[in-house]
Amino acid sequence: MAIGTNNNLVQPFLKWAGGKRQLLPEIRKYIPQSINTYYEPFIGAGAVLFDLQPKKAVINDVNIELVNIYHVVKHNVDELIDTLKKHENGNESDYFYAIRCLDRNKEEYTQLSAVEKAARMIYLNKTCFNGLFRVNSKGQFNVPFGKYKNPQIVNENILRAVHTYLSTNDVTILNRDFSDVTAPAEKGDFVYFDPPYDPLSDTSSFTSYSLDGFRKEDQIRLRDTFAELDKKGCKVLLSNSATDFIKDIYSDFHIEIVSATRNINSVASKRGKIDEVLVMNYEPNENR
Repeated sequence: MAIGTNNNLVQPFLKWAGGKRQLLPEIRKYIPQSINTYYEPFIGAGAVLFDLQPKKAVINDVNIELVNIYHVVKHNVDELIDTLKKHENGNESDYFYAIRCLDRNKEEYTQLSAVEKAARMIYLNKTCFNGLFRVNSKGQFNVPFGKYKNPQIVNENILRAVHTYLSTNDVTILNRDFSDVTAPAEKGDFVYFDPPYDPLSDTSSFTSYSLDGFRKEDQIRLRDTFAELDKKGCKVLLSNSATDFIKDIYSDFHIEIVSATRNINSVASKRGKIDEVLVMNYEPNENR
């Protein structure tokens, strides 16, 4: 897989906590030059996928609303853009909360089409506080209004470029557990894991991304999946917090410490550069 011949308009169209756009220069250093199938079980906003633009990929997320967006962009981009334009000037708080409340009535919400659900989530993503995705115990979106003066709700060029990439390449979109997603991976495949990060403190955990959260037990289960893929001959790269726990459970593999900017803390003074890890099952010079 050659890097550098891609469409620059293929890029994230969502704001997403833990997005990798600013870390891409570091991640690129460790991407294998030859990839059969690319796997990304925690796709999020897709910064790494869209940077690489592999011809064959399997992407996944536990967040069903996010997975629906990718399906709609791939299969119904014209209808999605038309529906988004109905939200284009809806950046007032009353309108925001009316759209946010649509999932409070399950019977009515299930009657929305896949396109309407996708447009709703993109609108909320662009207008809610900090672009967070968070649900309450009932699975209802509960991030407050972001008070942006002129949010870009419809980015037609990028949506169409992403649609073209997803629809003209062999890209499978799933909504499963990460271990199920990577089970078919074989030697020559490349797997990039970007899970919910191990919290830096007991109070910094961001577990409302899905109802089940992502606990220490899940981090260990992910490490076990990483080790299984290593035994199969896959090349595997993982991003996470540079906590003692993460460095300990991946101590059998190569770890690079990188500096990244965190922007999701509600207190501006607590945002900034922090250490993260890139864990790989190959030496850095092996990818060249």
